[in-house]
Amino acid sequence: MDKYKEKIINSKYIYQGSVLKLRKDKVKLFDGHQTYREVIEHSGGVAIIPITDQGQILMVKQYRIAVDQVVYELPAGKLEVKEEKKECAKRELEEETGFKAGRIKKLFNFYTTPGYSNENLSLYIAYKLKKVGQNLDRGEYIEVVSLNKEDIIPKILKGEIKDSKTIIGLLWYLNEGISDE
Repeated sequence: MDKYKEKIINSKYIYQGSVLKLRKDKVKLFDGHQTYREVIEHSGGVAIIPITDQGQILMVKQYRIAVDQVVYELPAGKLEVKEEKKECAKRELEEETGFKAGRIKKLFNFYTTPGYSNENLSLYIAYKLKKVGQNLDRGEYIEVVSLNKEDIIPKILKGEIKDSKTIIGLLWYLNEGISDE
């Protein structure tokens, strides 16, 4: 596949914000043709599958302006400057759900939308949860909901769960299960 690697001829930043940067690249394709690519640069982040002692999955429900809908998601967030991924996962879990993990384990990394973004998320699983209270950022309104394992597939198939990181995490959980060891 290396023969398909594209060579960047030049890049221009179109937008640089606090969450992402957008650049336009002029590229040369393997066959010699030239074209443009628009790329979103993102600092990366984490998503967490929080499992209660009763075996329920904690999720967050919040309005997302990009899709103009209330969306069910696993707790997640972006990395702060120089923040370790595991620390980010602990922080986001506590901020969004109000629970602290007695045990948290990294599962794997994945790209969210590699067709136009370099965003890379690390998926974690957390259990032995202890309630400490939500600590939301100003302007963040999140409701915590719990999901039974048997409700995962029906909710995905009915379109009640549409968020890709959440679907990836939940399907992993259904396939792999959970071990406290």
